[in-house]
Amino acid sequence: MEIRPIRLPVAGSTGPDGELAAYAELIGSIDLETLGTADLARSVTELRVDLAGADEHREHLALGAFEDGALVGMAELEWERDDDASTAYLPLLGVAVSHRRRGIGTRLLEQAERAATQAGRPTLVLSGEHRLDADDGSGARLRAPQGDASIRRDDAAAAFATAHGYALGQLDRISRLHVAGRRAEFAARLSALGDASPFRVATWIDEAPEDVVDSLAHAHERMSVDAPSGAISYELEHWDAERVRADERRCAEMGRITLTAAAITADGTVAGFTVLSLLPGSEAVEQWDTLVLAAHRGHGLGLRLKLANLVQLAEVDEARGPVYTWNADENAHMLAINLALGFEPFALESVWQRP
Repeated sequence: MEIRPIRLPVAGSTGPDGELAAYAELIGSIDLETLGTADLARSVTELRVDLAGADEHREHLALGAFEDGALVGMAELEWERDDDASTAYLPLLGVAVSHRRRGIGTRLLEQAERAATQAGRPTLVLSGEHRLDADDGSGARLRAPQGDASIRRDDAAAAFATAHGYALGQLDRISRLHVAGRRAEFAARLSALGDASPFRVATWIDEAPEDVVDSLAHAHERMSVDAPSGAISYELEHWDAERVRADERRCAEMGRITLTAAAITADGTVAGFTVLSLLPGSEAVEQWDTLVLAAHRGHGLGLRLKLANLVQLAEVDEARGPVYTWNADENAHMLAINLALGFEPFALESVWQRP
């Protein structure tokens, strides 16, 4: 068994993607098992952009476990490049069904921990996924420090994390909304909310208008620490206009279309925003960040912005959907907005950190 970084195609090569294609295929099969859908599996093109090392703000490392040249396990690690950052995140860790119970997951985790430590990121945060239709609510349960949701203590991901000394720090609800053909409904609901005064709602595709990019960067920065985090050590991400533009370029290189709705104050600054990301090669849409800055809460902007962006989505591609979203189980306000829109939960994401 060999564990090493995934080899990326040579720049400019037009040949097969080799290991990267196998990596994408394994992600899809594990997504299908843990989420019941491969809608959100990243394409080879997306993975190549993610892992090529061109992101000046965030480092990405993909590890593969190989047996006789075949990829049988994977772990994907990322961390902020800032000198003061101390946390790395492991959003993906999986082993092919045929090779489980052989210690491969443990070896991948150990290698990821070493890589994080060598990068000066001694705190490691793990993630796992749990389908609601596979949990009848029985048996011993694990609960996060905040929120009402729970997972089975003997669930495979939970048992793995606890066996390696990690504690459950947060549970996120994963929900989806079928939106195809519902433009008129969303537009009517938005209209019924009336005038947005003292704010105006602006929408755009891919690139933020130049006059709001600085305040949008500030909103992204606040998103990194203002969202509910349970007992997890999420760190401040430093954003400026250059990082916003770099992020826009990377999304375009991946083939994603990005839709944003923002509430703009009378002085022209961003008071809140929400982002939808349209996956290439899939009908699925990911709901990314939604945030209303603390000084502007209490005006119903969260629901208004989400409705405005759903209308924009229908105008761009009315056949698109479903929309997938992730929300902390303790985030009652945002969960209430999503339930009002019709989102239905189908899985939980567990987030773990070693004390």
